[in-house]
Amino acid sequence: MSKDLIFLYGPPGSGKSTAGKALAADLELPFIDLDGEIETRAGKRIPEIFEQEGEAVFRVLESAELQRLSFAHDKGVIALGGGALLDEKNRRMVEEAGRVALLTAADRLLIYRAEKDNGARPLLAGDSAARMKALLSERKEHYNSFGLQIKIDNLSPAEIAMRIQTGLGHFHLPDPAGRSCGYDVLVRSGGLAGIGAALKKAGLKGPLMIVTDENVARHYLQGVAASLSVAGYQTHQAVIPAGEEHKTITSAAGLWEAFLEAGLERGSTVLALGGGVVSDLAGFAAATYLRGVRWAVVPTTLLAMVDAGLGGKTGIDLTQGKNLAGAFHSPSLVLIDPQVLATLPEAEFRSGMAETLKHGIIADPHLYRMCLEMDGNPARLEEMVARAAAVKVQVIRVDPFENGQRAVLNLGHTIGHAVELASGFSLRHGEAVAIGLAAETRMAEELNFAGKGLTETLRTDLQKLGLPVDIPAGLDPHGIMAALKKDKKKAGGSVRFALASKIGVAEVGIEIDERRIWDALNTDTARA
Repeated sequence: MSKDLIFLYGPPGSGKSTAGKALAADLELPFIDLDGEIETRAGKRIPEIFEQEGEAVFRVLESAELQRLSFAHDKGVIALGGGALLDEKNRRMVEEAGRVALLTAADRLLIYRAEKDNGARPLLAGDSAARMKALLSERKEHYNSFGLQIKIDNLSPAEIAMRIQTGLGHFHLPDPAGRSCGYDVLVRSGGLAGIGAALKKAGLKGPLMIVTDENVARHYLQGVAASLSVAGYQTHQAVIPAGEEHKTITSAAGLWEAFLEAGLERGSTVLALGGGVVSDLAGFAAATYLRGVRWAVVPTTLLAMVDAGLGGKTGIDLTQGKNLAGAFHSPSLVLIDPQVLATLPEAEFRSGMAETLKHGIIADPHLYRMCLEMDGNPARLEEMVARAAAVKVQVIRVDPFENGQRAVLNLGHTIGHAVELASGFSLRHGEAVAIGLAAETRMAEELNFAGKGLTETLRTDLQKLGLPVDIPAGLDPHGIMAALKKDKKKAGGSVRFALASKIGVAEVGIEIDERRIWDALNTDTARA
């Protein structure tokens, strides 16, 4: 598909124009109302066209205008009339030019809106309720034939717009530094094969440096390099050792040297192909090389797809702790292809499930349940990844620089990071986060901040996913506390926690006294 048009369709009264404006604003795309364009070209309102020339003439005008818009625009959100795709020719044209999201609602809501409009819609003139019932019955099979359907009942336009973005796997984040118009986050199964074309669409230029690790290189480097070559890019490659222990200033310096040798300029691009270590390190190198060059992210682990690859937080570890040196540097594109998870080792997939479940705890109970019910269905996997990405996207939009609400994403990470460091990174990041989630939720419950039983529920569900919930035997609580006190999330000398009160609700900035933290660490150690 060479175009990025989004078409909103559905019965009269489903709010396509209102939701379309909100969606276009979120994605920073132009909004076009098909009926409004028809009225402009015809020089009269649609009720007048129906009254003076009849529905058949209107449908001819509608098809002509739809064809013009589909050819005239490469990207945008287009709201369609409720019968625009009854013509199969129109439907084929639209589906070739982009993707369709159908808005639907309970019949009673659509009937209520029809009556409230008081005959403003030509096909509903007269007895609006009766005509709407008949129209819905007549078009039921047609509307049901569309794959992506968004129920709008009891949702605000902003919520509908977010549901559409999640269903499409298409998000947009502004650049908080104002250096660019922002960047798209795309969830596309099979999208890796078209990475070259995707970078071209994003306006990224060469020479281009692919940064990846040894594990990912074996599976994907050759295919990515070929796609970039077909798109006309001159590429270079920097392959680093795999593992958190290599996310250091020494590795960053090695990348700077590689960038210089490859002749990367201010207009060049760095492509991070890999998990969270690769994106953190490559992004940091891109942020600091020549005072900042553009970069893009292709995450290859579940953890990176739902968390580390999003938001432009880059960094390296110091001996004292994780991510203690870094920068906010927005990428120009994030392309997520869930199909690459097929080559991800099972232990790494489980590690990523900790972050995915965490996003459900923060804001999406349905996502939380999905994590526990995954059945290997590729479509369900893509939906899970998109829903998890949606949680992070919404948080970042509100707080791009982690001045407040974005700290909610640190749920489980305050103790988790300290445990990870104290283990010498023998624990995977997600495993450490799972331990942190269990320990921090227990503290929240002891403070009566979380509902009774939440700790046991969370511990049970984490274990169902094959994740640890207790600090491993042999880890010294004093070492964990020392690492925790160096945590980058400190404010005013105190460590602040993000804590969940129930599944779907979490708060930030909660101080917990050192004695209670000691109790949590010692309890976990005793359990182990």
